[in-house]
Amino acid sequence: MTTDYHFVGEAGQASLSDLFGEKDTLVVYSYMFGPQRKNPCPMCTSSMTSLDAKQRDFEQNIALIMVARSPIERLVEEKNARGWKQLKIYSDMSGAYTRDYVSAENGDIAGYTVFTRRDGTIRYFRSQEVGAGMADTGQDPHGAPDIDPLWTILDTTPDGRARTWYPNLRY
Repeated sequence: MTTDYHFVGEAGQASLSDLFGEKDTLVVYSYMFGPQRKNPCPMCTSSMTSLDAKQRDFEQNIALIMVARSPIERLVEEKNARGWKQLKIYSDMSGAYTRDYVSAENGDIAGYTVFTRRDGTIRYFRSQEVGAGMADTGQDPHGAPDIDPLWTILDTTPDGRARTWYPNLRY
């Protein structure tokens, strides 16, 4: 990867490489809450509500963040209104990441991207995005993938599900 994208999170500026933390895999869910939207996408919001409850389970294996194209203050306001406590949210106000990995037209669509870091090198692993062509007649588009929640996420990472690993029962 030649670009180390920059985001704004609740704690300030962060680069894509920062977002890995101690993990070797980073999952970025781009949600639909661009500056032109009055409210966030209800489908993205529903998925994120499920993910919030599982964030600590994910963090045993991977880094997982949420990215949207609105200012961080707006994203934090919505996070607080929804009662999300664990999700890590970031703003991509420049749109550089969104244009490269979600929509070349800078569209306000959902996207799911996985990166790996091995021996200090960050590599793109996979991504999916939602488009109108993915909709059944009379239905909203789906894809990106349907991320509810823990097993689906781990199944899309390079190491997948560990045969002997299960989520903690207490935190």
